[in-house]
Amino acid sequence: MHRLVSLWFCISLVFTLARCTPFEDGNNNNVKITKRSLELTQTINIQRQEYMQRQCELLGEHTQTQEDLTELQMDHMIVDKQHKLLYCYVPKVACTNWKRVLMLLTGKWHNGTDPLQIPGSLAHSVGMFTKFYDLTDQEKQQVLSEDYTRFILVRHPFERLLSAYRNKLEGDSPSAQYFQSRVGRQIVRELRPEASNKSLEHGDDVTFGEFVEYLLTPELSRSNQSAYNEHWEVIAKLCNPCIMKYNVLGKYDTLLDDSALALYLAGATNLTFPTGHKPSSTRANLRKYFDPLPIGAIRQLYEIYEEDFRFFDYGMDDVLGFEFG
Repeated sequence: MHRLVSLWFCISLVFTLARCTPFEDGNNNNVKITKRSLELTQTINIQRQEYMQRQCELLGEHTQTQEDLTELQMDHMIVDKQHKLLYCYVPKVACTNWKRVLMLLTGKWHNGTDPLQIPGSLAHSVGMFTKFYDLTDQEKQQVLSEDYTRFILVRHPFERLLSAYRNKLEGDSPSAQYFQSRVGRQIVRELRPEASNKSLEHGDDVTFGEFVEYLLTPELSRSNQSAYNEHWEVIAKLCNPCIMKYNVLGKYDTLLDDSALALYLAGATNLTFPTGHKPSSTRANLRKYFDPLPIGAIRQLYEIYEEDFRFFDYGMDDVLGFEFG
């Protein structure tokens, strides 16, 4: 009965929103965005928000305020004051392309309108965007008001973790080579008995099992015993959803629809998220990488990322074929 009431609440709220800020059909960068698709996306979005707020209450984190946030906890929160948009970026969840879109939105790029032409290194450069911690107390309160679109994109915790491993420790890009020389060599040195000189020198053959063991060894993997590298840090720690109360909660599986909704609500009617992004094969490879792991290690990983599983309504069935009791 409660689920039925919640559904009707969401639907009625969607059409209330539609009356206040009418959804209009548009054609942004040759991608057709319809009133109907926006309304359906908003229905799902409101259900996600409602679910997340229940989890915040259950975990006792609903009483915190933005004054409790440290500067480090606000570091991933980008603010566009002109369009009244806050975006909390999460590495390995399309954040490079979203930063590219924001560069166009905020007038930081003048060499065309295709976000994919913007170098990723430029989009990630220090000082490119205004951060939440740059704002005055009054401006921070305004960001948390109904006037602002507060947007986050999330992903299944283990899919995101595997994506980080494949991209940073298994790949051969310059970024991967950097992580292999820093993290990979550390893993080999500390966790692989009788490692070869080649592995010790390059750190480019770390297995997924070794990476998981590294994550489960906090004296190695957590800087100052408090935080992971941002590419595999818990999303809840990067973006603090119970405090920020995101009103567009997007998921990687529905990336284009959720991005379109965020841009629409921010009034960015001349932009859309690029459809030319490379699709990920990580979801299809979850079982291949996780099946060889001991069930105890998977359970420990789940405990590390439990907030993300609970806040964003993800389960273990995709990885194990069953849920933990």
